[in-house]
Amino acid sequence: MSSTIIQFDQIPDATPDDNGFIELPVVVLSSQVVFPNTLIPLTPQGERGQAAIQYSLDNNTTLISVLARRHDSDADLIHQFHDIGTEIAVQPMPLRQLRALIPNTLAQGRQRVRILEMVQTEPYLVARAQIVADACTVDEEELSNIVDTALEMFDQLASLNMFISDEVGDLIEQIDDPSELCDLVGSTLDITVDERQELLELDNLAARYERLIQLLANQISVQEVREEVNSAVHGEMARIQREAYLREQMRVIQSELGDEEYAQADIEQLHHSVLAANMPQEVQDKALTELKRLATMPSIAPEASVIRSYVEWLADLPWQSNTRDNLNLNHAEKVLEEAHFGLDKVKDRIVEHIAVRKMAKEKMNTPILCFVGPPGVGKTSLGRSIAKALGREFVRISLGGVRDEAEIRGHRRTYIGALPGRIIQTMKRAGTNNPVFMLDEIDKLSTDYRGDPASALLEVLDPEQNNEFSDHYLEVPYDLSKVFFITTANDLYPLPEALEDRMEVIEFRAYTEEEKLEIAKRFLIPKQLVANGITKYGIQFQNDALMTIIHHYTLEAGVRNLEREIGNVCRKITRLVATKRKYPKRITAQLVEKYLGPPPILDARINKEDLIGLSTGLVWTSHGGDFQLIEVSLLPGKGSLTLTGQLGDVLQESAQTALSYMRSRASEWDVPHDDFDNYDIHIHMPEGAVPKDGPSAGITLAVAIISAFTERKVRHDFCMTGEITLRGHVLPVGGIKEKVLAARRNRIPNVILPADNKKDLPDIPKQALKDLNIHFVEHMQDVLDLVLLDAPEQRQRDIENQNSGSGNDEDQNNE
Repeated sequence: MSSTIIQFDQIPDATPDDNGFIELPVVVLSSQVVFPNTLIPLTPQGERGQAAIQYSLDNNTTLISVLARRHDSDADLIHQFHDIGTEIAVQPMPLRQLRALIPNTLAQGRQRVRILEMVQTEPYLVARAQIVADACTVDEEELSNIVDTALEMFDQLASLNMFISDEVGDLIEQIDDPSELCDLVGSTLDITVDERQELLELDNLAARYERLIQLLANQISVQEVREEVNSAVHGEMARIQREAYLREQMRVIQSELGDEEYAQADIEQLHHSVLAANMPQEVQDKALTELKRLATMPSIAPEASVIRSYVEWLADLPWQSNTRDNLNLNHAEKVLEEAHFGLDKVKDRIVEHIAVRKMAKEKMNTPILCFVGPPGVGKTSLGRSIAKALGREFVRISLGGVRDEAEIRGHRRTYIGALPGRIIQTMKRAGTNNPVFMLDEIDKLSTDYRGDPASALLEVLDPEQNNEFSDHYLEVPYDLSKVFFITTANDLYPLPEALEDRMEVIEFRAYTEEEKLEIAKRFLIPKQLVANGITKYGIQFQNDALMTIIHHYTLEAGVRNLEREIGNVCRKITRLVATKRKYPKRITAQLVEKYLGPPPILDARINKEDLIGLSTGLVWTSHGGDFQLIEVSLLPGKGSLTLTGQLGDVLQESAQTALSYMRSRASEWDVPHDDFDNYDIHIHMPEGAVPKDGPSAGITLAVAIISAFTERKVRHDFCMTGEITLRGHVLPVGGIKEKVLAARRNRIPNVILPADNKKDLPDIPKQALKDLNIHFVEHMQDVLDLVLLDAPEQRQRDIENQNSGSGNDEDQNNE
């Protein structure tokens, strides 16, 4: 190597002419960048490159090496290379054996040059160039700090990269020239050709060091990641080898101890369970195939537990096991009546199903029922009663908050800890293939990135498809067609249309006061007496006590809170009995207030006098029916409409519709059109903290608005509900039963309903209809004829305007 360096020293650098230019042959490189002060093997491209090197060797001169711009192009073409290159000296390889392995030319970088023009193209390229001198924009101290930083990072990289030899590190530490040090470090990095050229073209030394530090940081990050990966790979390989060695040792030990016989016995037991499960043939073949795989692998292998669990699931499912239906209609009616009061439509539907099953045998499809109604009306408990009436097993899962499709269909067996979905898990728990299966809170399903569980239920709840239900874990079809599915929901709105279409919807209405009283006496009080241990002490609730709880301590459609308050009273008595103090046997309304404290629900503030611009509407809520007062006031202004009371979009549109109807008929009621421009309209619905929405307040709004403009008083003993059109037609609305019961509860004797809602009268208790006067209307004029009193001879608003006008005339005359 020393002879080579001596030969390079004999090749002088090019001497610039008077204009500072040098002319040298050019060798174009496709994938190499030669840095000053470095020594590398040279791989020239094309015949002209070889000719340039030969000329340099023959004449003992330097060359210019440049990088081709396009690495896939013909590098000999002019203008295909970068204009910044390096003056180099070349020498043949010193050892003959190396020439067969690597290029036979060795190049030593001298200094940076900029090519200005080509002066010769044949037989080799000759360029006129200018030497590029280093510049520095920082002082010596700052440059020294930058150099130290680069050296520290290079040392860190060298400790991570096995391809940077210790000799290279020692050589770099001996270099004092910052420019030479930067070039040498850059030449050792594993970077792209374009990054090398970028580093070569930087003539500002500080900028070159900054770019070098960036490249060093990237290289360090890459090497650290490689170290982590290599360490993880070696660790995993060592773990696998260790486990294989231990398994083999365990196998030999088990063989010596005779434990292999136990493993074989366990597989035989599984085999017997598979045959006894009476599976369909394709499922049995699948299970036996998996058992063969299990028998050929060590019992401690990771996959063995997965296969064992899978086969056990197949063997434990009720493929053919079922319960025989009790088709005695009298028994079914008795069970349903004993457990629930009211709910006649639902009970009739269940008895009809049993009757059809009795006559049609196995030919009928099992229905999919959906119980929809407010909380606490007995949807879940009725499902248990249906199972008892049919003599079937009852199972239930709650779908509230479920947002993962795998909860329904299960996980693939490739996942760690995979299990079947909740449908299959519950079928295993039921032990029969025809249970009454309740899917509770189906309207509370959620959707996110893990899938749509509501869509996964489409197959489960379709009698035409669920005979081959596919669970991702089982990977074999399972027959759900014999299952009696019942779903429950508080509201149908969140359900997808396709899912709702597959179910027979049965609505649960809110209980009347009489029904709540009867339910409390028949079911709730005996249950709470037993729960609190005071059955034998003769405790009796009087009717007025129960009605006090119903009216003033609970506000609900069902009876859940009613039972809770009855239990609260029972606990007070239990405490008295337990402490051997005197206790009451008859619970009165006064004792209820004493035990439960001040009633949280006060009597509703209904309108008790005929007033202008105040009407009473009927509304439906999740707790049942209620009434709603609507107030309208006219204020001097510019005709704007103000709506307050936390009204929803539909309700605001109903108000605008009612106002438009009023304006279109204003002349019939002798309302000047100037009033709509001179007065602001303020519509308010009290209890502003409660959101309100819906179209059913249309006629109520129209009555209040018309009353405010005509100053005709509204009768306080009327309440109403119905949607209004721009032409005054009254359209039907929902929740009629709850609304009528609300009118009865609040002692409002007259109820106005749309004529098309006559069909809802059979749902209303007969006693409630006897206590009320129901008026059916088809047009808004029918409503006005019923509720508005006669108009005054002159509106108060007109009188005030006249007085104001006459006062102005007198003032003008005085002037």
